[in-house]
Parts: sequence; C-alpha cells; structure tokens
Amino acid sequence: MKQNAHIQHLLWLTIATIFISTSGTLGKYIDLPTPVVIWWRSALAAVFLLVFCLFKGISLKVHTKKDRWTFFIAATLMGTHWITYFYALKLSNVAIGMLSIFTFPVIIAILEPLFSKGKLDPIHIVLGLMVLLGIYILAPDFNLESGQLQGVLFGVLSALCYAIRILILKNHVKNYHGTTLMFYQVAIIAILLIPFLLMMDGSNIKTEYPFVILLALLTTAIGHTMFVTSLKYFKASTAGIIGSSQPVFGIILAYLFLNEIPTLNTFLGGSLILATVIIESIRSKKS
Repeated sequence: MKQNAHIQHLLWLTIATIFISTSGTLGKYIDLPTPVVIWWRSALAAVFLLVFCLFKGISLKVHTKKDRWTFFIAATLMGTHWITYFYALKLSNVAIGMLSIFTFPVIIAILEPLFSKGKLDPIHIVLGLMVLLGIYILAPDFNLESGQLQGVLFGVLSALCYAIRILILKNHVKNYHGTTLMFYQVAIIAILLIPFLLMMDGSNIKTEYPFVILLALLTTAIGHTMFVTSLKYFKASTAGIIGSSQPVFGIILAYLFLNEIPTLNTFLGGSLILATVIIESIRSKKS
C-alpha cells in the first residue's frame, strides 16, 4: 500500500515537473517586460488559486504572525526567482536559462544544514565543485557584456532564491495546504509588482494574453502548487532533484516551438550539472 502511494506521489511530482518546464519556452516567447509578465502571471494565478480554495473549502487562515512574515519572505524570494529566471531566458536561451537554475538542488543540499540540525555532507562540496565546472562550460567567455554569461549569472541567482524559498517553506508545509501556500505567495508578488506594472509598457498584453494565461494557470497555479504539495512526501533536496528533468522537457519544447538548438558547450555543461543531480538523487534514495 505504501509502495503504491509512493508511486502515486512520484507520478504527480513528475506531472508537476512537466507543467513547470513550460516556463522556459513561454518566458522566452512572451513579448512583454519581465516584471509585467510576472505581475500578470502572479495576479492571474492568485485568482485561479483563490477560486480553487473557495470551491474545495481549503482554509486560507494564517495561524501566526511569524507565518505571515515567512510567507512574505518566501513570496519575495519567489518573485525574485521568477524575474531573474526570465531575464536569464531572454539574455541567453531556454537551454542555458533552465540549466543554470538547476544548480538549485545542490545549493539546497549545501544550505540545508543551516535550516535544520543536520551536518554538511562532504560529498555536497564535491557536487558543488562539479556544478561550478558545469557553469564554467556553459559560459566559457567570461565577458560581462556577453548575453550568455549574463544569462548564466541571472540563472544562478534565480537558483539561489529558489533554493532558500524551498528550505523556508519546508518547515511550514505540514501546517498548510500546498494551494494555500502558493496562493499567498503569488498574491504578495502581484501586490509588490504593482509599481512596475504602472511604470512599464504592458500594452502587448492584448496579443500575448493566451500565453500569459497558460503561464499563470498551467505552469504556476497547477505546476508549482503540485510541487509545493510534494514537499509533504519528499525531502526538500530529493523533491528538487526529482524535478531535475525540467531542463530536458524545456529544451525539447524550445526546440519544437522556438527552433532553439543547444550548442556543444550547453550539452557538456548541462550534462555535468544534471549528473550531480542524478548522483544526489541516488544517494538520497539510499539514505
């Protein structure tokens, strides 16, 4: 019975991964300023999630003042993660953007002892060095004017924000429904980004709205909520690692819809980064 439940949880996590992986192609394709895209993504997702919570009778009550601050910090990190990730996509390409943010499972593994009573495993230092080598291969030309390097740097910053957010939320998923957690995060992001909506030109929403709705509903409201919910059944590091197939799905989608073909360096650097993810996944399963 437990085995069947584990397989079911794994299946839902995989579906969540596929949905989230659409963010690369959509983020690159949508022709709007990045903060404006993220505002629409968050605002629409908040509406979808609110309707779902009311329909399902899911509680939106926040238990303590400390939890309110936790949600605010997690939302700020999530918003920064999305914005820096979309800049990474636009400055480079979907492959580099997605592979760069997939340094986050190793970042989680390295930072997790700071958020719990565990000790840093020396193997995580080795994996971290492997990731650094992979990043170097992704952007061998260390020229700050290079869009490729800028994309990698924004991607790694995005990964850091995402990793810290997951570790912060890990302590709260037992007390709140995954949909509730995601609703408050996107609602807070939408509020924080209102000034950008007023300052930047968002008139293209008239032609881009079908893709923005897809990003808000499929990628965000459904995909990310399913991923946050999965933290109830997996370690933070393990859940992040299982989701490591996102770049593979993302690169396939970018090839099909944007005609982006990864370079040899992208394959080599990306393979090294994903290799660390696979190694940690095997180790987590054994432990």
